[in-house]
Amino acid sequence: MSEGTARFGTVSKLKTGYEKDEVEEFFDHARQAYEGRTAEPMTAATIQQTTFELVRGGYDTHEVDAALDRLEAAFVARQRAEFVGVHGQEAWMGALAEHARTLYGRLGRPAGERFAPPERGQQGYDADDVDELCDRLVGYFDRQQPLTSAEIRSATFGAARGEDAYAEGPVDAFFARAVEVLLGVE
Repeated sequence: MSEGTARFGTVSKLKTGYEKDEVEEFFDHARQAYEGRTAEPMTAATIQQTTFELVRGGYDTHEVDAALDRLEAAFVARQRAEFVGVHGQEAWMGALAEHARTLYGRLGRPAGERFAPPERGQQGYDADDVDELCDRLVGYFDRQQPLTSAEIRSATFGAARGEDAYAEGPVDAFFARAVEVLLGVE
């Protein structure tokens, strides 16, 4: 990768950003996958699970993360168009409703009990912060209160330990599924 072909801004050598070559390789592969020029498929889930090494002077993480969000939305939009083209809009909405139902198990649990706590001595997400976003999801599904995938993506949770915390992995996975559902409707 030459400096003239950089897709994203870089941070100073004193700050950390995403490793440039990893980012460039990923976005090149994503373009090929989107255009159908690679045997390796790419999905919204693949994009959600993508991580890059943090290095000094790397790409600006906010710019890359925003591009990943747009890329995920593009893949979901294409998936929707292909599905609707074959099965129809009603079938798409039915599939989304079924996917949304997989979220209800946790959403139906009492606040403070929706996710497992972090392992002993480990830090996790503040349970009240997570439960607040879960309550917003319930409002979206049950009362059509406004909520967007971008709001879920940009949500931040305070840090906590012990019984006031939820383990980060299950929370992240749950909200990634919620984003997929909302992207499918948006």
